[in-house]
Parts: sequence; structure tokens; C-alpha cells
Amino acid sequence: MKKNALTVLAMSAGLALTLGACGSSSAADSSGGDPATATGSLRVMIPTYPLSNEGKAEFQKVVDDFNKTYPKMTIEPDFVTYDNMNEKISTSIASGSGYDVLVTGIGWIQPFAAKKVFKDLAEVGVTREDVSTNTVEAMLPAVTHDNKVYGYPLIADARAVAFRKSAFIEAGLDPEKPPTTMAQLKAAAEKLTKRDAAGTITRPGFDFWAASGAYRQVFTTFLASTGTPLFKDGKPNFNNEEGVETLEWMKSMVNNVQSFGQQNSAKKPLVYTNEAPMGMVGGAVDCSEKGIGQANCDDLSFFLLDNGAKAEFVGGDIASIGAKTKNSQAAWTFIESLTKPEANNAQAKLNSKIPATKTTAETGQAQSNPLSKFVAANLSHAAYEGGATNWLEVRKSFNSGLDEVLLGKRTAEEVLSSLAALSK
Repeated sequence: MKKNALTVLAMSAGLALTLGACGSSSAADSSGGDPATATGSLRVMIPTYPLSNEGKAEFQKVVDDFNKTYPKMTIEPDFVTYDNMNEKISTSIASGSGYDVLVTGIGWIQPFAAKKVFKDLAEVGVTREDVSTNTVEAMLPAVTHDNKVYGYPLIADARAVAFRKSAFIEAGLDPEKPPTTMAQLKAAAEKLTKRDAAGTITRPGFDFWAASGAYRQVFTTFLASTGTPLFKDGKPNFNNEEGVETLEWMKSMVNNVQSFGQQNSAKKPLVYTNEAPMGMVGGAVDCSEKGIGQANCDDLSFFLLDNGAKAEFVGGDIASIGAKTKNSQAAWTFIESLTKPEANNAQAKLNSKIPATKTTAETGQAQSNPLSKFVAANLSHAAYEGGATNWLEVRKSFNSGLDEVLLGKRTAEEVLSSLAALSK
């Protein structure tokens, strides 16, 4: 997150509690009226549709579907990115012109729900059971705060570990039995690492797919594989034996099987281009000639970490209703249009993610490539970052703190204890 965005967010946190109606003032109250005669507009903040012809066309389909129920209402979209989202939300609160519908990400619900930016979806009839029944049940903790639902999952951005079968065979490893524990992974990575005569790593044995200041999600994944979520009931759950051991293990890997912060110029997983034989990957891979090609795809296989519990890191896009909107029911109807199969699949495809529905594994996007098939089938093992109400501020400290440990500047116990003290 950019520094100025953090500053704006901090300044606006108190404003969210005292401002009057922040919803679109031009729209009539549609909560109890006839949708066919409701007028006005909905302000929608959304990062899932890129500003391309395809993105605009797909978004218009959602608007058209919404207008079947609310023919006289208009949609005012704000196509944001995750880099400027916090600043957009904070500015809208400060100006008194907040959004009616907001699409944010995992880790964002608790901070903004606590600041009363999001509406409890029970007000439009959405329950915890609705979320667990119709979407991936494992995503329920990511959309709740104080046992109330403040967001509805749209699409998921999962991660797995990929490896090159040919490289495993070359190193004398069995591609039918990939490593899953941290100890096994380290042993395999050391066998797969190549060095020159001077001992310099020429091919990393494991790609963390993390630049400097970006090891936070990898730590969350490995920690979750011990059965330890980053936060539990909103409280820090990482400043313990499992957290220390996980971070110390990561330190033993950095500059041993991969140089700290190593990435290629495209910032893509190194395993895709055979620059590394094993490493972290996202939720989709393009096997076409425009992507990595079928031959590369055929050489890949995937697995999850399991140090007592399988763990698949999951991010994603979550729809919420602005707390001060005058159009709660219309806002929910728009979210329903976003969740319909065609729209849901289009969002997933546009963002190289997968739908977060109960039938995710059966959707076109999930079936379109081998990596999406794998992560879709394993969403029940979802692991998340976030959980604290000040997560959007404290995660920056996570980034720098983890780097200090990985570079040997501070101990794991010291850093994790200080991060726990910051989290609330």
C-alpha cells in the first residue's frame, strides 16, 4: 500500500463514524419501494473490470442484468485498482459521497467493517448460511466481523506450489511423490539448486515468487500448513512456536536455495519459464502459445504444503454494500448480478482467478487450465492473511519485519512479538 493511502485512511477512519449519509444522494430510497419505478443512481467502486474493450463490455452486461429489475436506475462505476482503492474509499468518506457498492479484497472486510464503512448484509437478508451454502464455505471467515457478514465472495485468487517433472527426474526425485512438509521441501530444493564453481546460485531450487518486502503471503501460507492461521478470532496467532519455526525455516531457505527477493523482469513465477524447477504460482496458467505453451504446461505438476494441515493461500474479490447507502436493496441486486454464472466467470477470466461459488470446480474458467483445476478443487483448504481491524496498516510492518528476519538483522521471535503488539 502506498504511504499516502495509509495516511488518508488513518485520517478518515474517525470520519466514517460521524459523517451523515454517504450513499448516492440522487437516488430514491429503493429498499421498500417498487424497483420498476425507482430512480437515481448507484455509485460502484470495482477493481475486477479492466479498462479494456473486453472489460467494459463485460461490465455492461452486469449493468444490463441489473436494469432488468431496476430499469430507471443508472450505475456510476469507478474502475479502481488495488493500489489506489484505499485512497478512493477514504476520499469518498471525507467528501460525503461514499459508494453504494464496494468491491475490495480478503483482509479488507474487518478493517472497514470496524470503521462502519460496510453494511451488515443481514439488512438485505444475507446470512452466514447463505455464504457457506452458495460460495466456498472456507471463505466465510474472510467476509465476517463480529459474527456478522459484511461481504459476499465473488472470485478467488488462489496459490499453489508447482514443480517441473523433468527437473525432478534429473535430480533423482520422484515426481509422483512431491515434497509437502517444510523439511521435505527444503531437502528437495537443495538437490534442485544449481551453483557455479564459486558457489553462486545459478538456478534456484525453490522460487518464493516474492520481491523484497513481499514475503508476507508466503509466510501466511507456510504458517497455515502447520494448522495455524495468521489471526484467530481477530487476535494475532503467529507469535508462537509455530510462527517462529516457520519464519526461521524461511530464513534457512533464503540465500540457500534462492537469492533474497529474486524475480525475473516480468515478475512472473520462475517455474513457468524453467528458471526454477519448483516454486509458488498463482491461480491460473495460460497454456496457449500466447502464454507459456503446451509443452511447458505438460511438464508442470502441482501440490499443496502440508505440515499437519493442507494450506492453499487464497485472496480474492469481495462485494460489500456501503454503510450509508440509501439504496440497500438496489445495491444488493447489483451484487447479485455480479454473482450470476456468466458475470462471475467473466470476472475470473479477466483477472486470471476462479469463481468463488460452490460449483467453482465445474465452471469454464476453472476447467480452462490445469492450475485453475487444481486450486479450484482445493479451495476448502483456504488460508488467508488479515483478520485484525488494523490489518491494512500493520501489513506494511509485516513486510519490513519479515525482511529483517530473512536477512539476519533481527530474530524471528523478536519481530513476531512486535508485530503481534501492533495488531488489534
